[in-house]
Parts: sequence; structure tokens; C-alpha cells
Amino acid sequence: MKYAIKTEIVINASKERVYNALTDFKNYHTWNPFIIESKGDAIEGTTLVNKLKQGEQTFTFKPILTCVVPNEKFEWLGSLLFKGLFDGNHYFHIEELENGQVLLTHGENFSGILTSFLLKRIGDSTRNGFVEMNIALKSLLESR
Repeated sequence: MKYAIKTEIVINASKERVYNALTDFKNYHTWNPFIIESKGDAIEGTTLVNKLKQGEQTFTFKPILTCVVPNEKFEWLGSLLFKGLFDGNHYFHIEELENGQVLLTHGENFSGILTSFLLKRIGDSTRNGFVEMNIALKSLLESR
């Protein structure tokens, strides 16, 4: 069974600025309340090292970038311990709107044996983290 979290936000910035901020992993610590640290480059097939804040706890995970299309989208796949236990295909899709705006769709599709159990425990806080990240990104880009 598959589970999904999907969020959307309209940002008053170009698709290039949104993409550049999202893929400037080394600066996540300066603005991102959810993924508080990230190391790596936006190159398909490479591994990132991300530190995630969930409530009072932090977790480090190492997803593989599975899709990188500059100024349009990027996605990664992360797994808990090993593939098939609890996997998350995390995505950021950027759609250009009118008047210098974009629609950022930020979500994750989950699968694996422990998905139902774990999402009952962390689903709401994960969704809240996505929303907080979206709002922080909007604030970052619209304040410049």
C-alpha cells in the first residue's frame, strides 16, 4: 500500500530562483526549519547527506537523487535501513505561473512494510515540516 503527503505553495519569484534556493543544499542551515543541514550537489545519481528536524529530534538520512531537471524539478529516494522497509520518494516540482510566480509542489510518496505504522506516528509532523519549509522558502525569496 502506498501513502503520500503533498503540499503546495505559490511563491512570488522566478522558477530559476526557486530551483537555485532549493538546490543550494549547503545553505539550508540558514533558512530551512525542516531539513536543517544538507550536503551534496544537485546531480542525478549522487547521494545527499541530510539532517532532518522532527519535533525535538534530529535524524540523518542519505537519499539518492533520482531525478534532476534544472528549474523544473528534483527528486530523491530515501530508505530506512534498507529498501522495502520504509521508502520515501521526495519531490519538488516547480511550475511557472503568470506574473513572476511559481507553484511549488513539495511532497513525498511512501512505500514499504513499515509505512502504515510509521506514518501513524510521524505523518502529521512530517507534513507540518514540509509546510514550514515551504513557508520559509517563500519568505526567503520574497524578502530579497
